[in-house]
Amino acid sequence: MSEAANTIPSPVPSPCVSLCKMDTDRRYCMGCLRTLEEIVAWGQADDEFKRAVWAELPLRRQTIRFDDEEQ
Repeated sequence: MSEAANTIPSPVPSPCVSLCKMDTDRRYCMGCLRTLEEIVAWGQADDEFKRAVWAELPLRRQTIRFDDEEQ
């Protein structure tokens, strides 16, 4: 787990930004970058699971290009 993920307080906040749009190629939300399975599990998940998801988000962000970014 990354150092940044270790600094997230408890309870671990949701990364949701209220921009719910699934990327069908990568299979995660373009707003929060979580998979559908992670979104569904979030409410019942423990802090360790949530911090692990947070640790993945920077890597996922590198794989997407937003509509307003130049090609």
